[in-house]
Amino acid sequence: MYSIKRHIEEIVDRRSKNSKAILLTGSRQVGKSTLFKHLFHHVNQVTFDDDLLLAQAEEDMNLFLLNNPSPLMIDEVQKCPSIFNKLKIVLDNTDSYGNFYLTGSQKLHLMEGVSESLAGRISVVELEGLSLREIYDIPFKKHFVPTQEYIKEREGTLKDYRSHLWETIHRGSYPELYSNPGREWVDFYQSYVKTYLERDVNKLLKAKNHLAFVKFLTCVAARTGQVVNYANISSEVGVSEVTVKEWISILEKSGIIYILKPYTSSALGRAIKTPKLYFRDTGLCCYLTRWLTPDTLKNGAMAGAMFETFAINEILKSYANEGLEYDFNVFYYNGKDRKKKRENGEEVEVDGEIDLIFQEDGILYPIEIKMSASPKADMASEFDVLDGVPDKKRGMGTIICLYDRKMYLRDNLVALPLEYI
Repeated sequence: MYSIKRHIEEIVDRRSKNSKAILLTGSRQVGKSTLFKHLFHHVNQVTFDDDLLLAQAEEDMNLFLLNNPSPLMIDEVQKCPSIFNKLKIVLDNTDSYGNFYLTGSQKLHLMEGVSESLAGRISVVELEGLSLREIYDIPFKKHFVPTQEYIKEREGTLKDYRSHLWETIHRGSYPELYSNPGREWVDFYQSYVKTYLERDVNKLLKAKNHLAFVKFLTCVAARTGQVVNYANISSEVGVSEVTVKEWISILEKSGIIYILKPYTSSALGRAIKTPKLYFRDTGLCCYLTRWLTPDTLKNGAMAGAMFETFAINEILKSYANEGLEYDFNVFYYNGKDRKKKRENGEEVEVDGEIDLIFQEDGILYPIEIKMSASPKADMASEFDVLDGVPDKKRGMGTIICLYDRKMYLRDNLVALPLEYI
């Protein structure tokens, strides 16, 4: 069922018209096949979930393409890595566009095949889970950046998120949970973990100890919004640090988690260089950490981390849904460049942290995410550390929070409700 308009539709449709082939990536159940079928319903469709078709493609690719001529849509293409070399030959011998429409949920294997065989021949687009803009049918499609121009334009399409915010955070962003409201939350995520994480990803990881892998998933989910501590996870799960690093890398490339890189500069010599980890879907994170209702989540120990995770994912989706890469533009900062504060009568050095930093057109935009309805200027006390970064200007600072309206706290600092993302 296609009931929610995806913001990336126009990007996918446009690129399909000027590319020889297009690859739509993203984790399972984010709606890749549904989107393609909606846009390209006239195209012949096959899936490598069909073992017979997969076997034929692996054994005789020429025969497979003879039986399934282009234009052709192939779902779960990563299951047949050998197809990429054949597609290279086909695409090199045609000047036409829109020959193949590929989807796949294992970005690790997909991008290896694409980079080796199809570089320059294929357009790659990544589909995320539903954004709040999509859930609330908001037509605004520009990526979030806290400039005066963005804020003014965004105000023309605001809708209230707060009345159902924790229900949405808890429910997650997979389209089926919205197109089929009667689908039970526990049933969906239980099936997701069983059929995808435990089967597909576990197979990719080659984890010999199934229980250790399940414990690892729960352990990582409980650390969403935290600096990655491989030794700590290793100790808790009972596997080596090398194994933990490998498993985290594959979860990242499978679209289950996002690794937010630290912002470093020669002017920030004491910056911590360890990345932070965020689950891509807050519903899945809630399921793995056993927050089984929106109310228990809202009032529980992980509420702040889950709110931050949700807000950061919404920001990243605003980039992805505009067809933009964000890995080289989005960072966080953690260091000891802030001096000291008094604690128990003594001055102590403390870490200074900025939840998110956008880098765009030579300007750094610092963001704090606070589960608070009472934003204060001192929540942004670390922002001025960016003034020492050479060749960069500091732009408008922002506190994303639960206050019900926009409020300027200084001329270069604004508190914004989540609605403005």
